[in-house]
Amino acid sequence: MKHEKKFIPQEQQQVSETQSRQTAGREFSSVEELLRFDAAQTAVPPEIAQRLKKSTDAEPMPDRSWWRRFFGGKS
Repeated sequence: MKHEKKFIPQEQQQVSETQSRQTAGREFSSVEELLRFDAAQTAVPPEIAQRLKKSTDAEPMPDRSWWRRFFGGKS
């Protein structure tokens, strides 16, 4: 005989609240950390990635940093 859990509506609400607290309980020390976490969790659609690459390819390359010029580092 199978054992099935049956909840009354109030118990079911308590269980769902507990589960939502467990997933929403993460704290971040900075906004940058939050954005990095979100970026790692979010898949970029291929068409958006292609458009982004195309738009950044048109941008000029940044100047070499002062320390690379001073110490003669590559690119």
